[in-house]
Amino acid sequence: MILPIYLYGHPVLRKESSDIDKDYPELKQLVADMFETMYNSEGVGLAAPQIGKSIRLIVIDGNVLSDKFPECKGLKLTIINPEIEIIEDSAPVTREEGCLSLPGLSENVKRFEHIALKWFDEDFNPHSQEFSGFASRIIQHELDHLEGEVYTDHISPIRKQLIKSKLNNISQGKVNCDYKVKAVSR
Repeated sequence: MILPIYLYGHPVLRKESSDIDKDYPELKQLVADMFETMYNSEGVGLAAPQIGKSIRLIVIDGNVLSDKFPECKGLKLTIINPEIEIIEDSAPVTREEGCLSLPGLSENVKRFEHIALKWFDEDFNPHSQEFSGFASRIIQHELDHLEGEVYTDHISPIRKQLIKSKLNNISQGKVNCDYKVKAVSR
């Protein structure tokens, strides 16, 4: 089932998410719905807060980016209760990011290129892996959602002031996009 994506300004996007366990109701269906929602909106990642749930659950499929970013080949994950470690072996890199919760907007964001991640999959099997490059960026972006953050929290105050009217329009649901959304006022 395709779910509406909650837009910037909705309180659920600012709430810190809670861990879940293997008894979370209808978890496998929720994961399937999140993948379907992400694909329908042409995203490469979707965190549970973006569909109105304050739980530590993310789906990612970066395969579509593998021509430009080879590190994204085979990057299809369900991530539950993640723990991240930043590996500071190089300076952070600035790249453009967008977000399904902020349609029509993109900004340059500085992130570390190398991370280590521990998580559980939808069957609650534990995983531990290092990620680099754009794969690392996708994961960090989605993890921000679990902490009640969005990528615009990482841009300069001046830049944020320059896009303030766009952010206000998004929070009011004044957006053009080809997927279902839920704004604060709806």
